[in-house]
Amino acid sequence: METKLFKINLNGQELCVEFNGLAERSNGSVFVKYGDTVIMANCVIAKKEIEGADFFPLTVLYEEKYYAVGKILGSRFLKREGRPSEQSILISRLIDRAIRPLFPADLHHEIQVVATCLAWDRESDPASLSLLATSIALMCSNIPWDGPVAPVRIGEKDGKIILFPTAKEREEGKIDLIISGLKSESGQEMLINMIEAGLKEVPEDLLLKAFREAEPIQKELIEFQKEIQKQMGLPKLERKECPLNEELKKAVLIFLGDRLEKSLFQKTEKTEDLKNELAEHLRGLSDDPEQLRQGLAVFETEAEKLMHQDAILKGWRVDGRDKKDLRPIECQVGLLKRTHGTGLFIRGQTKVLSVLTLGGPGDQKILEEMELQGKKRFMHHYNFPPYSVGETGPMRGPGRREIGHGMLGEKALRPLIPNADEFPYTIRVVSEVLCSNGSSSMASTCAACLALMDGGVPIKNPVAGIAMGLMMEIDNTKSTENKNYVILTDVQGEEDHYGDMDFKVAGTKNGLTALQMDLKIRGITKKIIQEALAQSQIARQQILEIMEKTIPAPRENLSPYAPRIFMMQIKPEKIGEVIGTGGKIINEIIDACQVTIDIEDTGEIFITGENEESAKKAMTWISNIVKEPEIGEIYQGVVKRIMDFGAFIEILPGQEGLARISEISDHHINKVNDVLKINDIVPVKVISIDEQGRINLSLKQVKKK
Repeated sequence: METKLFKINLNGQELCVEFNGLAERSNGSVFVKYGDTVIMANCVIAKKEIEGADFFPLTVLYEEKYYAVGKILGSRFLKREGRPSEQSILISRLIDRAIRPLFPADLHHEIQVVATCLAWDRESDPASLSLLATSIALMCSNIPWDGPVAPVRIGEKDGKIILFPTAKEREEGKIDLIISGLKSESGQEMLINMIEAGLKEVPEDLLLKAFREAEPIQKELIEFQKEIQKQMGLPKLERKECPLNEELKKAVLIFLGDRLEKSLFQKTEKTEDLKNELAEHLRGLSDDPEQLRQGLAVFETEAEKLMHQDAILKGWRVDGRDKKDLRPIECQVGLLKRTHGTGLFIRGQTKVLSVLTLGGPGDQKILEEMELQGKKRFMHHYNFPPYSVGETGPMRGPGRREIGHGMLGEKALRPLIPNADEFPYTIRVVSEVLCSNGSSSMASTCAACLALMDGGVPIKNPVAGIAMGLMMEIDNTKSTENKNYVILTDVQGEEDHYGDMDFKVAGTKNGLTALQMDLKIRGITKKIIQEALAQSQIARQQILEIMEKTIPAPRENLSPYAPRIFMMQIKPEKIGEVIGTGGKIINEIIDACQVTIDIEDTGEIFITGENEESAKKAMTWISNIVKEPEIGEIYQGVVKRIMDFGAFIEILPGQEGLARISEISDHHINKVNDVLKINDIVPVKVISIDEQGRINLSLKQVKKK
């Protein structure tokens, strides 16, 4: 098989794109190598389109393989990859958000994109490389797609921007950002079409600096991909255009009249009811399903046009707010008394209840993924039941959207969580979306923050989140940078559905902690992003003020129903004494005190009990086990063995000393049995400890004292 290579120097390291024909039955296939990391991307389009589809059937999958890091992971009985890890789901969603807007709007062929990490060098970023590989595979395939896109991962060190940082640099820096860019229609300006960021209270100006510094390398990647396409690209599939029936369009517009605009902005009737009424009207005219599909498509197109032009030209919003106004906000805490903390956040119709649970170190999540292995002590989970939008549906495990929204909230809150030395608890917050009309992910971030504060978790600063929207002029004759637009604060359902942008921004009073942006249009300018960030900052501060009126700071005390954790440090060589043979001693402590005990190799011991008394009892027990006798100290000892030459007396758990017959009494005795019996409790003094650690005791010196 002939192999074709393309190479480019990317940030001081070679990026190699390889076409090797190994997956030759895919419509597009490519291997991308950076360092020792290898990503394979494949894309396939179905031969026939889905008849009557009113959606775009795209599936994007990022596959982690344990062999990529030389690990045999999985349970004892199933040593293979199972359900996708959270990290693979998040990367799948990231790729999807960047490529989806660039497919033709009327494409109804099923398309599947699979990016597989074949090898990972533990430094290079698989997410941005997978998006790049996907872009190249689509560009060179025969699938209609308006790319390429140029993904760049950005980090920070000492206030300086780092492009394509290592995994360690991303973890240590204040910025962990992926942006996807592409050329505008005119080719004159670089646009951004996807953002994903975890930040540590980063100011907006530093973030904008990161966008600017990434632009030269984005342009380089775009030109690199175009050159590859010239040599390797296949002719794009010819698609049969299905022209809109102008008579049908006219009939739909006559039927709607001004009712659609009034339903959208004056709420004279429900828009969904009007759509259903139109569907019945169309069925009365014809039983042709294609006519019904086209008629409803006209409805959606007209609604989208009205939403855009009325927002841009008249400043209208569906609920009468100004473009910078928030919906009414209400916050409550302490709703559920038996839980460890609760927060309710209401913004308009969107209502989210978050519940905090605290656990011991043993409750940490064990991570066994390709990139992430270890323990995780802070978790935020997001649930979106069908009743929250007035629908019925199956109640199964979390879907990709729920995992993504949960992780976004977790990312927003994580920089403010106290470290384990300060607060050794495992922390889980569950956000239940009770009612949703836009921006439930950012509402869950706010509610989760309230729950943490209500539960007494000493977070560094409160966090709030807001979703920003965009209505951009619908005019295909203009390039993006020349179109009129309006940025909307706190978008709700219809504005999100018909709008062009969903830009989620979370942060504290000091800076940003998380960003996530996806678009329905090709891309937006950095000017729009700058304005959206400035507008979101005002909204974020307003939300924080409302939250702080409800609960100004984390409570000083934990819930009485929360477990109590005590930490103690012992010498690592003493760990075996605490555990005992076969775990005998530690299990005895756990059963007697009703606690859980976690011991680290460093000698740190965490004791978790349902109440303070039980935890302190276990702590005292362990202290006595590891306590080292001191010469001159007096102990209440228990006689364990009696010999002719003296008695062995236990002065601390597991630690015995010898009281020789001459040290038992201040007068002569013939037999030890004359004075001491097994299990007698007697005061003894440590008079010496030899080099082998043997302890010598005296009873008579205690009596003399």
